[in-house]
Amino acid sequence: MSVAESASPLAFLSKNDNLSLPPAVQNLNKITIEAVKSILVWCYGDRHYARFAALETIARVPYFSYTSVLHLYETMGWFRKKEYIQMHFAESWNELHHLLIMEELGGNSLFMDRFIAQYIAFFYYWLVVLLYMTFPAVAYDLNKHVETHAYETYDSFLKENEQWLKQLPPAKAAVDYYEVSNPFLYDAFQCENVNNNHHVAMDTLADPKTIIQERREQQRKLECLYDVFERVRDDEAVHAKTMYILQRDVTLNQKNGGRGLFF
Repeated sequence: MSVAESASPLAFLSKNDNLSLPPAVQNLNKITIEAVKSILVWCYGDRHYARFAALETIARVPYFSYTSVLHLYETMGWFRKKEYIQMHFAESWNELHHLLIMEELGGNSLFMDRFIAQYIAFFYYWLVVLLYMTFPAVAYDLNKHVETHAYETYDSFLKENEQWLKQLPPAKAAVDYYEVSNPFLYDAFQCENVNNNHHVAMDTLADPKTIIQERREQQRKLECLYDVFERVRDDEAVHAKTMYILQRDVTLNQKNGGRGLFF
């Protein structure tokens, strides 16, 4: 099935219920991401690989912020759910390899391209740290919009360049990550076993017993660059889905009398 024929796996993200954030908050997050998107388009234009490298530099920042805050909470004795740290590290590891793929394709070859992305990422890191410590549900929702934008960006790129990409060999960094390296870090952030409509115990997202290795074995071998970008796009959909689930878990915890994140 071609990309154009496939249904978006993120359609459910638009639904609102009693676990959704207020529309005003969601709209503010959307506006923020649209502003960053406009900056990237203005800076990089149709230089796709440079824009993707910038996107991946920025997209992995929230996972650094989450783990920084969680390590602080753990140090202070406020937090012991190690699955969250494991999952967010696996997410950052995944985004790192997306960045390595874009770098291999030449996306970071110009100093100014790197400078813009790195300084946006620097300030974004501290924004997410503060947001995660004060309003974790909002922090997860913001990143949901980031990952949704990443999915849509790659999906459009695949649709517009399918024939060209199928003539190019896969990036070595992609082959090493998706086919050679330890599969656990790739599978640790997957959430096929999660029901989108209900609160779930977060340990099901990272418990090794729930890892679906058959899914990886059934995936098509990377034969061209199109296959690589297809995998990257699908990873972004998983990240968006996970952020959606986490936001709802935090909100449910608040509704049940908790302070929001873990206690």
